[in-house]
Amino acid sequence: MEELDIRYSFLSDGQYLRKWLKNEEDMRWYPVTDIKEMEDMAANWIGFSKFRASLTSVLKNEVCGIGTLFLMPYKKVAHQCMFYMIVGQEFRRRGIGSSLLKNIINLAKNYFHLESIYAEIFEKAPIIRLIEKLEFVPIVYQDKYVKQNGEYVGRVLYQKFL
Repeated sequence: MEELDIRYSFLSDGQYLRKWLKNEEDMRWYPVTDIKEMEDMAANWIGFSKFRASLTSVLKNEVCGIGTLFLMPYKKVAHQCMFYMIVGQEFRRRGIGSSLLKNIINLAKNYFHLESIYAEIFEKAPIIRLIEKLEFVPIVYQDKYVKQNGEYVGRVLYQKFL
Protein backbone atom coordinates (compact mmCIF):
# COMPACT_ATOMS: atom_id res chain seq x y z
CA MET A 1 0.00 0.00 0.00
CA GLU A 2 2.18 2.82 -1.31
CA GLU A 3 0.13 5.79 -0.06
CA LEU A 4 0.16 4.54 3.55
CA ASP A 5 2.56 6.22 5.94
CA ILE A 6 3.16 5.02 9.47
CA ARG A 7 4.68 7.61 11.78
CA TYR A 8 5.12 8.19 15.48
CA SER A 9 1.88 9.41 17.04
CA PHE A 10 1.37 12.97 18.25
CA LEU A 11 -0.75 13.92 21.27
CA SER A 12 -3.06 15.67 18.80
CA ASP A 13 -3.85 12.27 17.21
CA GLY A 14 -5.93 11.64 20.33
CA GLN A 15 -8.82 13.46 18.64
CA TYR A 16 -9.11 10.61 16.11
CA LEU A 17 -8.81 7.99 18.81
CA ARG A 18 -11.64 9.59 20.79
CA LYS A 19 -13.78 9.88 17.66
CA TRP A 20 -13.37 6.18 16.84
CA LEU A 21 -13.86 4.99 20.41
CA LYS A 22 -17.09 7.02 20.74
CA ASN A 23 -18.63 4.72 18.15
CA GLU A 24 -20.63 2.11 20.11
CA GLU A 25 -19.66 -0.64 17.69
CA ASP A 26 -15.98 0.01 18.41
CA MET A 27 -16.30 0.85 22.11
CA ARG A 28 -17.67 -2.62 22.81
CA TRP A 29 -14.28 -4.18 22.02
CA TYR A 30 -12.53 -2.14 24.71
CA PRO A 31 -12.94 -2.23 28.52
CA VAL A 32 -14.83 1.06 28.73
CA THR A 33 -18.54 1.62 29.23
CA ASP A 34 -19.23 5.29 28.71
CA ILE A 35 -17.81 8.52 27.32
CA LYS A 36 -16.05 9.50 30.57
CA GLU A 37 -14.21 6.16 30.77
CA MET A 38 -13.42 6.37 27.06
CA GLU A 39 -11.92 9.86 27.47
CA ASP A 40 -9.70 8.60 30.30
CA MET A 41 -8.63 5.57 28.29
CA ALA A 42 -7.89 7.66 25.19
CA ALA A 43 -5.77 10.11 27.21
CA ASN A 44 -3.77 7.24 28.72
CA TRP A 45 -3.47 5.52 25.34
CA ILE A 46 -2.21 8.53 23.38
CA GLY A 47 -0.05 9.57 26.33
CA PHE A 48 2.44 6.86 25.38
CA SER A 49 3.25 8.96 22.33
CA LYS A 50 5.53 10.96 24.66
CA PHE A 51 7.76 7.87 24.79
CA ARG A 52 7.54 7.19 21.03
CA ALA A 53 5.61 4.03 21.87
CA SER A 54 2.62 4.89 19.68
CA LEU A 55 2.30 4.75 15.90
CA THR A 56 -0.25 6.41 13.64
CA SER A 57 -1.25 5.24 10.17
CA VAL A 58 -1.88 8.00 7.65
CA LEU A 59 -3.45 7.37 4.24
CA LYS A 60 -3.44 10.25 1.76
CA ASN A 61 -2.84 12.73 4.61
CA GLU A 62 -5.76 11.33 6.62
CA VAL A 63 -5.20 9.66 10.00
CA CYS A 64 -6.68 6.18 9.75
CA GLY A 65 -5.30 4.09 12.64
CA ILE A 66 -3.38 4.17 15.91
CA GLY A 67 -1.46 1.41 17.65
CA THR A 68 0.27 1.81 20.99
CA LEU A 69 2.57 -0.17 23.24
CA PHE A 70 1.56 0.24 26.88
CA LEU A 71 5.05 0.14 28.35
CA MET A 72 5.54 -1.22 31.83
CA PRO A 73 7.21 1.12 34.33
CA TYR A 74 8.68 -1.63 36.55
CA LYS A 75 11.99 -3.33 35.73
CA LYS A 76 10.77 -6.81 36.64
CA VAL A 77 8.13 -6.72 33.90
CA ALA A 78 9.64 -4.19 31.48
CA HIS A 79 10.55 -6.97 29.02
CA GLN A 80 6.92 -7.22 27.90
CA CYS A 81 3.90 -5.01 27.36
CA MET A 82 0.33 -4.93 26.18
CA PHE A 83 -0.74 -3.12 23.04
CA TYR A 84 -3.98 -1.61 21.79
CA MET A 85 -4.80 -0.60 18.27
CA ILE A 86 -7.73 0.69 16.29
CA VAL A 87 -8.37 1.49 12.65
CA GLY A 88 -11.18 3.89 11.71
CA GLN A 89 -14.20 2.04 10.31
CA GLU A 90 -13.97 3.66 6.89
CA PHE A 91 -10.37 2.39 6.51
CA ARG A 92 -10.81 -1.24 7.50
CA ARG A 93 -10.25 -4.32 5.32
CA ARG A 94 -7.55 -2.53 3.30
CA GLY A 95 -4.38 -3.88 4.95
CA ILE A 96 -3.92 -0.86 7.21
CA GLY A 97 -4.36 -2.81 10.45
CA SER A 98 -1.92 -5.45 9.27
CA SER A 99 0.72 -2.85 8.36
CA LEU A 100 0.17 -1.01 11.63
CA LEU A 101 0.48 -4.15 13.75
CA LYS A 102 3.62 -5.30 11.90
CA ASN A 103 5.15 -1.89 12.67
CA ILE A 104 4.09 -2.12 16.32
CA ILE A 105 5.80 -5.52 16.54
CA ASN A 106 8.93 -4.07 14.94
CA LEU A 107 8.90 -1.10 17.34
CA ALA A 108 8.53 -3.43 20.33
CA LYS A 109 11.35 -5.71 19.23
CA ASN A 110 13.90 -3.35 17.73
CA TYR A 111 13.39 -0.05 19.54
CA PHE A 112 12.21 -1.12 22.99
CA HIS A 113 13.92 -4.54 22.93
CA LEU A 114 10.87 -6.25 24.35
CA GLU A 115 10.73 -10.04 24.55
CA SER A 116 6.97 -10.35 24.11
CA ILE A 117 3.83 -8.34 23.57
CA TYR A 118 0.28 -9.26 24.36
CA ALA A 119 -3.26 -8.15 23.68
CA GLU A 120 -6.44 -8.41 25.70
CA ILE A 121 -9.16 -9.32 23.20
CA PHE A 122 -12.85 -9.82 23.85
CA GLU A 123 -14.42 -12.91 22.32
CA LYS A 124 -15.47 -12.56 18.70
CA ALA A 125 -13.58 -9.27 18.21
CA PRO A 126 -12.74 -8.68 14.55
CA ILE A 127 -9.00 -8.31 15.30
CA ILE A 128 -8.65 -11.98 16.30
CA ARG A 129 -8.08 -13.11 12.71
CA LEU A 130 -5.30 -10.58 12.24
CA ILE A 131 -3.39 -11.31 15.43
CA GLU A 132 -3.59 -15.06 14.89
CA LYS A 133 -2.32 -14.54 11.32
CA LEU A 134 0.67 -12.70 12.81
CA GLU A 135 1.38 -15.67 15.13
CA PHE A 136 -0.01 -14.41 18.41
CA VAL A 137 -1.16 -17.34 20.50
CA PRO A 138 -3.90 -17.47 23.12
CA ILE A 139 -2.45 -17.96 26.60
CA VAL A 140 -5.38 -17.21 28.92
CA TYR A 141 -9.13 -17.46 28.53
CA GLN A 142 -11.45 -15.86 31.06
CA ASP A 143 -15.15 -16.61 30.76
CA LYS A 144 -17.70 -13.91 31.59
CA TYR A 145 -15.06 -11.19 31.84
CA VAL A 146 -17.38 -8.30 31.01
CA LYS A 147 -21.12 -7.84 31.07
CA GLN A 148 -22.50 -5.68 28.28
CA ASN A 149 -26.20 -5.12 27.70
CA GLY A 150 -27.08 -8.09 29.89
CA GLU A 151 -24.71 -10.46 28.07
CA TYR A 152 -21.43 -11.85 29.32
CA VAL A 153 -18.39 -11.76 27.08
CA GLY A 154 -15.16 -13.64 27.70
CA ARG A 155 -11.68 -12.37 27.05
CA VAL A 156 -8.59 -13.99 25.66
CA LEU A 157 -5.04 -12.85 26.28
CA TYR A 158 -2.89 -13.34 23.21
CA GLN A 159 0.90 -13.23 23.32
CA LYS A 160 3.65 -13.06 20.75
CA PHE A 161 7.28 -13.76 21.58
CA LEU A 162 9.60 -11.45 19.68
